[in-house]
Amino acid sequence: MIVRPRPNQFAVLFTLRGSIAKRIAVRTLMLTLLAAAIVLIELLVPSYFAQINSTPFTLLGLSLSIFLSFRNNACYDRWYEGRKAWGEVLLRVRAVMRETQGIDDTRLRGQLLRNLCGFAHALNARLRGDSEEQASADWVSPPIDGAAPDHCGQILHQVGRQCSELETAGVLSPWRYQLLANHLTCLSQAQAVCDRIKNTPLPFPYTLLLHRTIYLFCLLLPFAMAQSLGWLTPLFTAIVSYTFFGFDAIADELEDPFGRDENDLPTDALVRTLERDVLYELGVSPLPPAPEPDDYVLR
Repeated sequence: MIVRPRPNQFAVLFTLRGSIAKRIAVRTLMLTLLAAAIVLIELLVPSYFAQINSTPFTLLGLSLSIFLSFRNNACYDRWYEGRKAWGEVLLRVRAVMRETQGIDDTRLRGQLLRNLCGFAHALNARLRGDSEEQASADWVSPPIDGAAPDHCGQILHQVGRQCSELETAGVLSPWRYQLLANHLTCLSQAQAVCDRIKNTPLPFPYTLLLHRTIYLFCLLLPFAMAQSLGWLTPLFTAIVSYTFFGFDAIADELEDPFGRDENDLPTDALVRTLERDVLYELGVSPLPPAPEPDDYVLR
């Protein structure tokens, strides 16, 4: 995720870090050159494009803008829902830290909180296609069976058993055990939300139709503008291509918010923040360094 001070009105025109321009530069340049070639043909053979009317392109461009906006909104909803799910993870783990302050046995409390930190590490690895077992190995005790299909869920089951044993032993009162059980249920719900976002992309035919229509529109647009705009056609083609290709590329990045693109969610930083909170609560010193953006990018 890009974390930087808002550039001024002049600098924003030339900011590349976090911009989608690098991904679409080649496509935009190729269409601009195509538009220049079409204008040259129009100047050499003036009657070649005389019968092409711009009205169909106006209607198509309007419809395309509406459908692009719909897709971008849907992708942003996925991105923001993922951020809310991770916010729920941080909230619930911190609530467990607060609710377990009455446990006098520091070893048992530390094991419980470290397991929850291991859950966050495992969930992050699960969403980014890494090994859940390796990511949580230094935190989870006792270790989870590597053959378990839902490693994150097994960690929560283990924490639930620990809480149940503490309640049976009289360390936790029944009502406080119920509070902890509710927090674990909310953590499981947050995992389910993240899994749904990760494993359920937008309908492929809809995305494919938009991709093809955008390319078709941008390829044919110079033919309609060449006669009326002349050498301004490459400029307007570049502007329109940058806009449509840019919106399409942004939607592609936001559709999977748990990747490692510049505009994806900084889940590594969120896990590190939670890790620092847990270790501080357990009296560990020194703490790992706080997450900092690298060249304005927070991972």
